[in-house]
Amino acid sequence: MADHENNNNGCANNKPEEPHPHPVFEQLPGVQYCINSPPPLLEAICLGFQHYLLALGSIVLIPSMLIPQMGGSDREKAIVIQTLLFVSGLNTLFHSFFGTRLPSVIGGSYAFLIPATAIIHSRRYTMILSPEERFMHTMREIQGALIISSCFQMIAGFIGLWRNIAVNPSLYGPIGLFRWTWALPSRFPIGKLCLDDLIFNRNSQIAKCAAVGIPEFILIIVISQYLPRFIKPKKPLCDRFALLFSIAIVWLYAEILTGSGAFTKSKNFSCRTDSSGLIKGAPWIYVPFPFQWGPPTFRAGQIFVAIAASFVASIESTGSFIAAARYGSATPVPPSVISRGVIWLGVGTMLNAVFGSVTGSTAIYLLQRLRILYRENAGLLALTRAGSRRVVQISAAFMILFSVLGKFGAIFASIPTPIMAASYCIFFGYVSSAGLGFLQFCNLNSFRTKLILGLSFFIGLSLPQYFKENHSILRTDPVNRHSTWFNDFVSVIFTSHVTVAVLVALLLDCTLCHGSDEERKDNGSYWWKKFMFYDKDVRNDEFYKLPGRLNSCFPAF
Repeated sequence: MADHENNNNGCANNKPEEPHPHPVFEQLPGVQYCINSPPPLLEAICLGFQHYLLALGSIVLIPSMLIPQMGGSDREKAIVIQTLLFVSGLNTLFHSFFGTRLPSVIGGSYAFLIPATAIIHSRRYTMILSPEERFMHTMREIQGALIISSCFQMIAGFIGLWRNIAVNPSLYGPIGLFRWTWALPSRFPIGKLCLDDLIFNRNSQIAKCAAVGIPEFILIIVISQYLPRFIKPKKPLCDRFALLFSIAIVWLYAEILTGSGAFTKSKNFSCRTDSSGLIKGAPWIYVPFPFQWGPPTFRAGQIFVAIAASFVASIESTGSFIAAARYGSATPVPPSVISRGVIWLGVGTMLNAVFGSVTGSTAIYLLQRLRILYRENAGLLALTRAGSRRVVQISAAFMILFSVLGKFGAIFASIPTPIMAASYCIFFGYVSSAGLGFLQFCNLNSFRTKLILGLSFFIGLSLPQYFKENHSILRTDPVNRHSTWFNDFVSVIFTSHVTVAVLVALLLDCTLCHGSDEERKDNGSYWWKKFMFYDKDVRNDEFYKLPGRLNSCFPAF
């Protein structure tokens, strides 16, 4: 007798298979230090320093791109980097204690590059001849735009708008979590440190200095994945501190080549360890203070663009929170906790504005060309298998310490960009796979699920690329309206891969789903229902509960 019978359409009815050999896990197994399990002090310090180095590579890039365009010198660039590092340390501490309480590093957001660049290149400032005066005026207007946009983030969190959006099963089911996280590495332009680096095209940061980038790329894989097979100490060493070992070795190698004259200033500028100018421009000791560049100014057009950027930063940070919770072996983040995190992102953007650090805040993730999210932090959690909150708090302490001690911080900030770019490529896979892992709760044999995933993935890559090429490369706006601020407003939203993917998939999921039990099982929302409200799972108190009576101060519970 045949193993199966044919149905009326002539298609085979497959028999139920044996139970899958890989069970579904609500919390990721194999994590050695979860959120509430701090490593020993010395190990935690070393792990925290790794997070500091990884965040520093991203933080340096934003001021390095914007400050010269604003008319600032190396000294102004160094001070802004110190300020951004100082505020990032404060925001990370606040977020770990009062925000989502996840091991997420909070840094500068590349979503604010378009409004900042529009202010810098506006005619009223390009006509100013004095570089110092132009720098001060542009900085003050950027501060004003950030102050208003931060209010939007805080209001969206306090009134429960973000929580109510996330409670939607179409957004916060397993497919929704995949959409929030899959595109984290495939970000917008900033040195082409993501997808472009993986294909090694001639404009990527690794390809600009293959003599430094490729050895770092190979070395971190060898140390983290192959050496543990041969070197087996009592405690994990190679895989846990692979980033420290590889950066130290390649940085020394680059220093030797720079000192020997192998890298010329004209042809191998990216390879050199003395090309940033930060060590010379940074003061020995500098404590950032509020409104150090003067009182902020406000203009309506760019304020709307900055608000759109804060919306994009909130969406992208949501994906980082989800990935950090997964790699910290926590339960999926309740929407109420995500809402609380958005509130503190708004507080972070306000601090960035008040101190004058050029950009708003976001939870750390990854980059491609002009925009970085600090999600590589989540990738490092996966590489080290240490998702402890304490480790991230120690990294925040390093940020604050080395932002005040300017010369010492500038030494680490002068690590050649190709070294950090190669390191980021290792973490891209971990970050994006955090979203792919949630698809285990879905029915991937459903044609409806395949359509939503495939179409959102394709449009999430292609449409932002179209906007990027027109807005950033060809200097034309796809919307083509006479209002420059409106063109920038639309470009901010549609150059974000995550935002486009979420919007497309949300539209398809809401219109194609009729709410039947079978469809809810297909997209995973039937299984995911218990995670949509904080009090449905007793484990949430272990990971997300605020200390003392602070719970009553926020709408999360």
